[in-house]
Amino acid sequence: MTAMNLLVIMDDEHNKKVLGCNGHPMVRTPNLDRLAARSVCFDNAYSSSPICVPARAALATGLHVHDTGCWDNAIAYDGRPPSWAHVLRDAGHRVVSIGKLHYGNDAVDGGFTEQIIPMHIEAGVGDLYGLLRNPLPVRHQSADLARSIGPGESSYTRYDRDIAQQAVRWIEAEGRRRQDRPWTLFCSFIAPHSPLIAPPEFYGLYDPARVPLPKPRTRPLHPWVQAWDDCYRFDRHFESEQQRRVAIASYFGLVSFLDHHVGLLMHALESSGLADCTRVLFLSDHGDNLGARALWGKSTMYEESAAVPMMLSGPDLPAGRHVDTPVSHVDIFPTVLRALGVPAPALPVPLRGQALQDFVEPAPAQAQRHVFSEYHAAGSVSAAYMLRQGRHKFIHYTGHAPELFDLQADPEEQDDLAGRPGSAPLLAHFDALLHTVCDHEATDRRAKRDQAALIQRHGGAQAILARGGSSYTPIPGEEVRLMAS
Repeated sequence: MTAMNLLVIMDDEHNKKVLGCNGHPMVRTPNLDRLAARSVCFDNAYSSSPICVPARAALATGLHVHDTGCWDNAIAYDGRPPSWAHVLRDAGHRVVSIGKLHYGNDAVDGGFTEQIIPMHIEAGVGDLYGLLRNPLPVRHQSADLARSIGPGESSYTRYDRDIAQQAVRWIEAEGRRRQDRPWTLFCSFIAPHSPLIAPPEFYGLYDPARVPLPKPRTRPLHPWVQAWDDCYRFDRHFESEQQRRVAIASYFGLVSFLDHHVGLLMHALESSGLADCTRVLFLSDHGDNLGARALWGKSTMYEESAAVPMMLSGPDLPAGRHVDTPVSHVDIFPTVLRALGVPAPALPVPLRGQALQDFVEPAPAQAQRHVFSEYHAAGSVSAAYMLRQGRHKFIHYTGHAPELFDLQADPEEQDDLAGRPGSAPLLAHFDALLHTVCDHEATDRRAKRDQAALIQRHGGAQAILARGGSSYTPIPGEEVRLMAS
């Protein structure tokens, strides 16, 4: 594969179902639909962890969360182990980030030759509230999700506009520069992450009265998920179905707002004469439950939260190809190196993924490929692990019964097969497969030990509760807003 420039466009908390190209009946995403039409689309792509900081560390390093030790939103990537950006920079390539990184702080060398308006974890310490897992606190900050909805502007929408402007200027400058060695630009937006406040011109695309309500809760929540929901309580802060519809309409508006910025970047590539020598990778860090099962936010292993949109385009890649093989964030490191023609160096920990380019053409071995996700962060009483292989998804909750879904027969995950006698062989298969990835109980204990040590460094649980928490990470230069229980 010929080395070319690479533009990586990442958004935040994007439910993969909320895309026109993925069949959504209402949402308008014309630019992403056009990009998908000329891309290889990975229809079964997953986050390595359905929460921001761990997912972004996995994407940067090509390693699982239990490899990096970035368990939650208070333990962020600190430049170790090396990222794909380090490898590209060391090979002499320009590799630039614009927008959200969610690393430790501005002093962290994430491998980029330049970081433009980077967002890192809150106040350099991140979400300390998320460290508190025994007992779980009630996150009263979650009320912001129901309160901050509707048309308007927020610090996040203003930040995204700035990211887009900076990226367009950067691409235009590269079009004039025309250097021989290909570059990589990592452009990372916030939308459609909450607060669910959408610019009026995009919110106005969706009449809340016509917005369909999400699928209801048809069975009791799994005990692990119930404990998470008792901690966050997102849905309990909504006072009416109308309020929920406004929130969903706002989310749709933010997706269209993000789509508009993707269009600006694609136009900049074309007008700068770079479209024929640049590949484009689009993906998200994780999804959003968006009211399904009366759950909001991320953090669960259900499709709405753990699955992500992912597509790769380029002049040498087939247009409109759909790939069923499961893939995940850990596949991005080798994908980026392959795109730039840079061989993988010897690394402290072997990469866990495989280049997406290997899956463009179907092969029999792909049917057995599995991908893995894990969660040790806010609202979890214990570790949650997900394995996707073929048509099945297995969710292991340490200390609790598992869940098992046949996503071909039951794409909405309404029918848990785990309790059925006939599923015993499949459960045994996935349990053995999980043990090849990690010792799930030892990993759970290690995460909790690391979190307990950090709690003590910050004065103990009561000090963290008294300090309070926030509902979102502030943009660069914005004051942190904390709310105590």
